[in-house]
Amino acid sequence: MTAAPQPHRAPLMSLDNALSEVLGRVTPLVRTESVATFDADHRVLSTDLVSALHVPPQDNSSMDGYAVRVADVSAKGVVLPVSQRIAAGHAAQPLQPGTCARIFTGAPMPAGADAVVMQEDTREVGGDLHAAHIDAVPAPGQWVRRAGEDVTRGAVVLPRGTRLSPASLGLAAGIGMAHLTVMARPRVALFSTGDELVMPGEVAPEAMKPGAIYNSNRFFLRTLLLRLGCEVSDLGIVPDQRDLTLAALKTAADHHDLILTSGGVSVGEEDHIKPAVQQLGSLDLWQIAMKPGKPFAYGTVRRDAGAGTDAAQPCHFIGLPGNPVSSFVTFLLLVRPFLLKLQGAPVPAWQPVMLPAHFDLPRADKRREFLRVRRNAAGGLDLFPNQSSGVLTSAVWGDGLVDNPAGHTIAHGDTVAYFPFADLLA
Repeated sequence: MTAAPQPHRAPLMSLDNALSEVLGRVTPLVRTESVATFDADHRVLSTDLVSALHVPPQDNSSMDGYAVRVADVSAKGVVLPVSQRIAAGHAAQPLQPGTCARIFTGAPMPAGADAVVMQEDTREVGGDLHAAHIDAVPAPGQWVRRAGEDVTRGAVVLPRGTRLSPASLGLAAGIGMAHLTVMARPRVALFSTGDELVMPGEVAPEAMKPGAIYNSNRFFLRTLLLRLGCEVSDLGIVPDQRDLTLAALKTAADHHDLILTSGGVSVGEEDHIKPAVQQLGSLDLWQIAMKPGKPFAYGTVRRDAGAGTDAAQPCHFIGLPGNPVSSFVTFLLLVRPFLLKLQGAPVPAWQPVMLPAHFDLPRADKRREFLRVRRNAAGGLDLFPNQSSGVLTSAVWGDGLVDNPAGHTIAHGDTVAYFPFADLLA
């Protein structure tokens, strides 16, 4: 008796194509809000930030010393009477020819002065700063910060889409911005699926039932979302039941921009996410040729007609694998770019650091692998010994990933593409 032919299985989508597909379906949010500059770290600017003034607003001294006319100091040893004292925040009078002005860092340059001699190159004469003995010949512009040297009036200092950092917040404050108009936070509904999951604190380790595990994914996914500026609704753990999965997706879709789940996207009888999303919307991408992270899913869930202004647009859905390392890696490589684009921020191109492998990987995998590694004191990369997708220790021990192409072995000393976690988490 001849066995029935097996159904044809489409090849898995590559990671690059999956990322392109996901980003191609993102339209940046249009909601904006005004926030205090003090509270805008990691937020995304919704408009260009234009300066209404020069920074600094006028020429000023970058040193404590004496403001002079270069023409008055033709040689070392010149003694000039001190005609005024100028501190930061105080106005200066025009500098009289043949005199100098005692000046302090940040103080405005007096009209007529064209250089500063720092105080280390001078000596007081008369004891009460009546005159200064100049021991160095200054060059024009020496120790002078010019008006507009940092920012010119009318310049775009931060373009729309900038994800604000501590330095950029300082720059915004430097042009007088007490409040900034930013993109609204993406609203993300987060939940995990699995009857085996329990929350830390609810069950003591010694009381865990056979097969039960603590829900670690919920903790690092929520933290990653918050770091990306999202507003997170933690919907907890949804049991492995079709009706409860449908209800959770329906409720989340009406009030969120993205539903992010962990677990339940495989093909087992207890994996209900895939058919539930297909019933409530569409599943446009499922399974990727990468390791770890094969069971990744993207789709959309329809909103209820009464869901307000967002009802016309479906809610995005992303399903991550249940294994913690798979969930962690797919978040970094796929969800993070998605959320950046959703906020209108630029999605950085992957830029690996090429480093030598100080390990052997004699067996090639048919999928593109992301290996957990750590830089060593010799400038190379060490490999965590257990690369299982369930070993979260590897992501804690490691400081980055090696991007290893499908079908590729690695010998000690080979140059490999390394992505630091510091870049992927930035």
